[in-house]
Amino acid sequence: MIGPPPGRGGRQIIPRPPGAVPGGPPPWSHVAPEDRRIDLDHLVARLAGRRARVNGSGPAPTGRTSAVLIALWPDGDDTSVLLTRRSPAMRSHTHEVSFPGGRHDDGDVDHVTTALREAHEEVNLDPTQVTIVGELDRFVTGGSGSLIHPYVGILDRRPMALVPNPDEVEAILYVTLGELLLDEVWREERWSRGDLPEHRVTFFELVGDTVWGATGKLLRQLLTIATDP
Repeated sequence: MIGPPPGRGGRQIIPRPPGAVPGGPPPWSHVAPEDRRIDLDHLVARLAGRRARVNGSGPAPTGRTSAVLIALWPDGDDTSVLLTRRSPAMRSHTHEVSFPGGRHDDGDVDHVTTALREAHEEVNLDPTQVTIVGELDRFVTGGSGSLIHPYVGILDRRPMALVPNPDEVEAILYVTLGELLLDEVWREERWSRGDLPEHRVTFFELVGDTVWGATGKLLRQLLTIATDP
């Protein structure tokens, strides 16, 4: 299927090439739907035991670097993640869903500092509430050529008093990982452009929003790690 199912998806503009075709099932399709429960302690242990790699499938880096924060917390018998919808005032990628994050500044001690600073600037997330537990694989964005450092952080509970910075954030989204694991939320397409090799594009079709691009790629890796035994 190309495009979101009825009742799901958002206003994001998807630059789909003419030859796009449906992709395959999610990496966690081997797990029965009723057994798709994310154990946060298991995820933290898996992240602690791995080293972040640089995904070599993207364009050549420009020397620019940035960082994003994947903030998770226990939510009843589930786990939730913090996402944002980009403001229509932004010059590009308006209404797209993303993790808090941005460009590494010269004043940042490291990329963890960048991720925490950007999350505070964008949604007023208190950095002292976040414990960084690991890093997903780094990759180069197709548009800016920036090398992204994605950090996973754990909070004790749902963060309170978050306020979107209207210059950057249209809305704050609280999404459970259980919802992201639903079959009706997952979608994959295979894209080819010119002489470039075919690549898989991951979509998570929420009610009112489509998560795709870099954010979809990171959520795919996070959920794959979390559902592996």
